[in-house]
Amino acid sequence: MLLIDPPAGPWAAVLGHPVGHSLSPVMHRAAYRVLHEDIAYTSADIQEAEFREAVGPALTDPGWSGFSVTMPLKSVARGAADRLTDFASLVGVINTLAPLGPGDRREVVGHNTDVSGIVNALSFAHPDMPASPRAAIIGGGGTATAAAAALHILGASEVTAFVRDPERAGRVVQIAERLGTRLELSPLNESPTRMGEFDVVVSTLPAHAFDDQAERIDGDLSGLALLDVSYEPWPSELAVSLGRHGAVAVSGREMLLYQAIDQIKMFTGRDLSEDLPRQDEVLTAMSEAIGLPPRTSPPRKIYDGRDLRPRG
Repeated sequence: MLLIDPPAGPWAAVLGHPVGHSLSPVMHRAAYRVLHEDIAYTSADIQEAEFREAVGPALTDPGWSGFSVTMPLKSVARGAADRLTDFASLVGVINTLAPLGPGDRREVVGHNTDVSGIVNALSFAHPDMPASPRAAIIGGGGTATAAAAALHILGASEVTAFVRDPERAGRVVQIAERLGTRLELSPLNESPTRMGEFDVVVSTLPAHAFDDQAERIDGDLSGLALLDVSYEPWPSELAVSLGRHGAVAVSGREMLLYQAIDQIKMFTGRDLSEDLPRQDEVLTAMSEAIGLPPRTSPPRKIYDGRDLRPRG
């Protein structure tokens, strides 16, 4: 039995578990309509143990154009790539698989667009962000690893990661060392009382995972920007609590929008260094499809390994 049932013609999909709530299909389809690209974009609910069996046949399908990979598959997805982009190799985790090259010379490339999504979402939320922001991450998994890379690109030289289990934050520790970022690992339950120490916070926890901590947040938090990568339900308890104390919060829809730009480039065979054709129209259509206001400025291009040069 095929775990992924590919449609006829060019196609792509988002893979994850659970994946029924994902807004990627409506957003990607909106972009392909503007671009006049005949790519069917679907979704497949795949668990980690099924991943290799599920994607194996798909990767050899001549119509396959790419996979957007979400939780909990980001770790196992790396093993399906023939090679990683230099950028993804430095980040250490991927969220995108795409074919590159013709026919029998085609290879499967792994890339990370989450970093771009986080950089652009935070820049949107905090247009007056300091050049070296005081930064924190809530969580210690694969998305937290991408967040550490994004905060480095945004100029943070020090990052606090609030985690339940420091032993499971190894990849965040590794990328901090690679980038020359001073990393503090702190208990998750300390985060509500320390929010006032930061300019930007990225929460990488699943929906509802921070609800019991959010009610403990207090103080004047004006000047703080939060990206909560979860977007269903929205607003999250964390976003509501921070907003009550003066912070600005944006949902994972912003990250989803911006990270998809590079996926669409890869799935349509375009270069990451170039804008999409009619990019303003594409961004507007994607934004409207997922309930966001239209964009007024182009996203920053984040794909080059040189953006991850170590500091210090």
